Amino acid sequence: MPSRFELANAIRALSMDAVQKAKSGHPGAPMGMADIAEVLWNDFMSHNPANPHWANRDRFVMSNGHGSMLVYSLLHLTGYELSLEDLQHFRQLHSKTPGHPEFGYTPGVETTTGPLGQGFANAVGMALAERTLAAQFNRDGHHIVDHHTYCFVGDGCLMEGVSHEVASLAGTQGLGKLITFYDDNGISIDGEVEGWFTDDTAKRFESYGWHVVPNVDGHKPEEIKAAVELAKSHDDRPSLIICKTIIGFGAPNKQGKEECHGAALGDDEVAAARVQLDWPHAPFHVPEDIYKGWDATQAGEAREAEWNARFQRYAEAFPAEAREFTRRIKGELPRDLTSEALIEQAQEQGESVASRKASLGVLNELGPQLPELLGGSADLAPSNLTFWKGAKAISQTEPGGNYLHYGVREFGMAAIINGVALHGGFVPYGATFLIFSEYMRNALRMAALMGQRAIHVFTHDSIGLGEDGPTHQPIEQLTTLRSTPNLSTWRPADAVETAAAWHAGLKRHSGPSALVLSRQGLPHQARDKHQLSNIQRGGYILKDCEGTPELILIATGSEVGLAMDAAAQLGEQGRAVRVVSMPSTDVFDAQDAAYRQKVLPLEVGARIAIEAGHRDFWFKYVGLEGRIIGMDSFGESAPAGELFKEFGFTVENLVSEAEQLLEDAAE
Repeated sequence: MPSRFELANAIRALSMDAVQKAKSGHPGAPMGMADIAEVLWNDFMSHNPANPHWANRDRFVMSNGHGSMLVYSLLHLTGYELSLEDLQHFRQLHSKTPGHPEFGYTPGVETTTGPLGQGFANAVGMALAERTLAAQFNRDGHHIVDHHTYCFVGDGCLMEGVSHEVASLAGTQGLGKLITFYDDNGISIDGEVEGWFTDDTAKRFESYGWHVVPNVDGHKPEEIKAAVELAKSHDDRPSLIICKTIIGFGAPNKQGKEECHGAALGDDEVAAARVQLDWPHAPFHVPEDIYKGWDATQAGEAREAEWNARFQRYAEAFPAEAREFTRRIKGELPRDLTSEALIEQAQEQGESVASRKASLGVLNELGPQLPELLGGSADLAPSNLTFWKGAKAISQTEPGGNYLHYGVREFGMAAIINGVALHGGFVPYGATFLIFSEYMRNALRMAALMGQRAIHVFTHDSIGLGEDGPTHQPIEQLTTLRSTPNLSTWRPADAVETAAAWHAGLKRHSGPSALVLSRQGLPHQARDKHQLSNIQRGGYILKDCEGTPELILIATGSEVGLAMDAAAQLGEQGRAVRVVSMPSTDVFDAQDAAYRQKVLPLEVGARIAIEAGHRDFWFKYVGLEGRIIGMDSFGESAPAGELFKEFGFTVENLVSEAEQLLEDAAE
């Protein structure tokens, strides 16, 4: 039987060989953390390489994702569908081994990591999801949800602000099945971190309410194993195991130095490392006895089989709960969900209301139908209106709730939501003001990159929030959201479109959605059944004229009512005007060309877009000859009505712009 050192050296060798072949990458972290990984994966990890999606598997997250070859080596050695050839194509186009771990590319990779600290936040979300799901489904004598989340972090992860946000919340929540290993090697790209990172990390995490195991030699398996066992015994709070390691361990001339952090070691140093590690094998060659020492397929199948038998007993005792658990893990919505019916219901009610309040109405209707909803707000629940009448706050004493008070932690909230979505069993949503989407930006991008279903509620969507002034008035944020690939953004004009936006977000399985909602009241718009059905196409004709229009007004959100009033006045002047409501530009752009031509015919060049956001986005719809009534400056502090008048969002200004445009077109 190979020694632990030999097993760990397989990780080191594969990592340095792959990085060397690619001529780029980060060999230092995999070589430094190999001993920790060997103990964790061979002594503690409960997983099945034959089924990376087994519901009760332990989750493993490498937050310092630049060390991706550690993950790929582990997956290959333990028996996942990741071949030596895949490792040899490290960092190459369309390979299963991209430069940073990417969810969906590689079997066994639980989340996309690379932006430091976010993997740690994802792990907090996974641990939260595990505990909440366990509280909702486990019964006495029947524990079908019972697994750990293990996370590797480096110095960079702990420097990032998001780590403070999520570590604080994890401690407050007492997430006892979250165990994090800190790779305390003292090195980052710029060199020794003592010049810019002198935190007492142990005291920091103790102050968060974590259990801390300090001063573990990250190259002594017996110390690592004892630390994990100690951490698992403290199941009332998360644990941080601080492992002192040597970056690039085994590379005699570069270990312990920044030179091995983010660059290939070089052929000579790789050869020297082979001698140092007593690894005489050719590149990418792993002896059979080493493979046998790592192989987790048989043990994994046995673990899953035992769980399957446990779940069968659970299903016999609690058949309804078992069916519900299976549905939720598959990500399927209830068959009798009435989200689409709410669109027609809102039309019949005809209520003029702020879209944030209409959103609360939708949640009050759908919440009882969707036990998988796991909501939250970044300390703005009374303003975002996301705490619906059946919401129950999650806490250490009430772990089975359905709503998390994230506190003022917007970035942490979004990244935790990603972890909840990745874990499975929930449809998470979170809320804040639209302006604070800036804090969440990278986590929103990661959700879109991973194609995770999450719903982000952004209220106070424009200068219409009024007196709080330009610090809180979003201008460019809508453009940022809309330009993010695979993020679907909705800015509804009234309660009807708000219901449609929620329906679309819930039905969307391949990426996140952003619901951009107003603080101020919005007038109800009349629609026929044909118009109702077309809302879900992202853009549609809300008001039309006889024959071909000579002018098209395109608007979203609160400005749709303005466009309708202006169109009525222009109509009295004999002008043929069409109003297009476009709550979701990305959904509209995805429609077939015939539909888009029907709504926005190319032959009608006289177009005006109206939106209380940055104007430049709208050139794609109005062209260079059209007009845009929008913002190209920051707002001001004043009542909303005065601000709309100040910045030209009035019927009088819109009619004037339309008349001038039509005159110019006639010349």
